[in-house]
Amino acid sequence: MWQSAFSGFQLSLGLIMAIGAQNAFVLRQGLMRQHVLAVCLFCATSDAILITAGVVGLGVVTERAPGAVEALRWLGVAFLAWYGWRAFRSAWRGGASLEAAGQAERRLPAVLAILAAITWANPHVWLDTVILIGSVAAQHGEARTAFAVGAVTASFVFFLALGYGARVLAPLFRRPRAWQILDALVGTIMWTIAARLALG
Repeated sequence: MWQSAFSGFQLSLGLIMAIGAQNAFVLRQGLMRQHVLAVCLFCATSDAILITAGVVGLGVVTERAPGAVEALRWLGVAFLAWYGWRAFRSAWRGGASLEAAGQAERRLPAVLAILAAITWANPHVWLDTVILIGSVAAQHGEARTAFAVGAVTASFVFFLALGYGARVLAPLFRRPRAWQILDALVGTIMWTIAARLALG
């Protein structure tokens, strides 16, 4: 159980760490200290809903069609390998940086509306949470609930740390080298999980 929970935590954290519009938005809100708790909880709760849908939905499918487990396993391997390659390519190219735009304070409904579009309209979020995490969770059989709990926990830990740690991270992530190191770490995590999944 604990091993499955840790695997879920590790996979979810690796996927969330990938730099994208959602993380940049959370960082900026943290830098400006505007609606930080609401923003972090919105992101983490959205992940929890999608992860649960993936684990429960794909769990029903795999119980009724056992052969689907093997197909999902190799789809997961392929996706993780591609995701890791993309992260390594980004690390190699470099040049990324975060500029905290000095924006006027927005009202909470407007902030959440923007965040909802960034989160729920992003196909990568669906691929990561519902499809990928759901398919990897299916490999854990009866321990998939523990896997899901680990994955959801990682989401809450990451977004709260990102939102409230933004002011500490801001000077660091103005340097392209920091983004290269982070991308290399993400790539390593993705390829490690892909190898474990491929080897069963």
